[in-house]
Amino acid sequence: MDRKPFRNIGFVSTRIAGTDGVSLEIEKWATVLERKGYNCFYFAGEIDRPSERSFLVKEAHFEDPTIRKITEECFGRRSRPKEITKLIHELRDFFKEKLYEFTRSFDIDLIIPENALAIPLNIPLGLGITEFIAETAFPTIAHHHDFYWERNRFLVSGVKDYLHWAFPPDLPTIRHVVINSIASEQLSHRKGISNTIIPNVYDFATPPPPKKDHCRELREMIGLKDGDPFVLQPTRVIPRKWIERSVEIVSQLKMKNRILVITHATGDEGDLYARRVREYAENLGVRLVFLEDLVGTEREIGRKGKRFTIGEVYQCADLVTYPSGYEGFGNAFLEAVYYRKPLVVNRYSTYIVDIEPKGFDVIAIDGFTEREVIERIEEVLSDERRREEMVEKNYSLALRHFSFEILEEGLMHLIYLLEHRS
Repeated sequence: MDRKPFRNIGFVSTRIAGTDGVSLEIEKWATVLERKGYNCFYFAGEIDRPSERSFLVKEAHFEDPTIRKITEECFGRRSRPKEITKLIHELRDFFKEKLYEFTRSFDIDLIIPENALAIPLNIPLGLGITEFIAETAFPTIAHHHDFYWERNRFLVSGVKDYLHWAFPPDLPTIRHVVINSIASEQLSHRKGISNTIIPNVYDFATPPPPKKDHCRELREMIGLKDGDPFVLQPTRVIPRKWIERSVEIVSQLKMKNRILVITHATGDEGDLYARRVREYAENLGVRLVFLEDLVGTEREIGRKGKRFTIGEVYQCADLVTYPSGYEGFGNAFLEAVYYRKPLVVNRYSTYIVDIEPKGFDVIAIDGFTEREVIERIEEVLSDERRREEMVEKNYSLALRHFSFEILEEGLMHLIYLLEHRS
């Protein structure tokens, strides 16, 4: 039976703000949807989208004190206190009612939970979303970036009942989207849930803007001298990013000032690893420069001390290091390719399966650096012709495989199926 076409779409997440991977992908999906004529609205605990399209529920944020308490009490142990169960259910009902209010207020036709039904950083929110969908048969595209079984910190828990039920739920009006083929196989195997793979994308059909004159200012702020390569680690400081490998690379390059620039802060996994990286860098004579207080989205520039967009920082880089041990897909990989930068990549599993077979020209490592890798980096940095061949080939491949047009094709198909469901 045909229904009225969808027009208003609501994104639901813990945080829709800043430059984390989920927020960036939400922006890309919204851009594609809006150019197809849809209106996008936002439900989260932190939102930097237009206020007239935002529905702020501060308790939805994974850093809300009550939510943090629940998370601490539920993981790393095999049972949970009775009072935590009561609190979870109270908040589940609270979030469910807020979702009813959100969908009524903006006349929402379709919701897109973004990672909120995959990673249990806010258990009551995931339960509330699940129960809301079960009660309403609401059309839903659940966009999963990483699952709880992919993170060691969630493997031991006192909430296996909730994880089985809602992370993610198997309900008839949900279409599930994952970002790589390994996650697709695991979701099918573990939960029996069919799904669609839509990789992370970038707007490769629209070339980056011309390079501005801000790079000299940024280099001076960082402390780089003429001739020093600007080596960029465009990630959060968390263990799976394996930033030690980037430190080792910088320590072996021919630089007057051995500096590694890191764009993001620690995120949701504490600062113990950040201290470890600082100590390791100090031992190898590498100075770390953190830009998290200076880098923001276009919407944030001029506020809270934000002076540069992530794109402007990429434009200044001479080399991007991406030595992650694990990634759901790899936003930083696509960003480096978009801004035509040579790239050092560790061959993490998703890269091996979904990206490497496309034929990208990168400097690849297998978990460790060796002299040959350093020699290849120095060759690329010193040979402009070789560098141009590398980055242009990569841009062409990304345009073919990871563009907004790929996202549009997948999204429009899923929306059509939900609009015409029987």
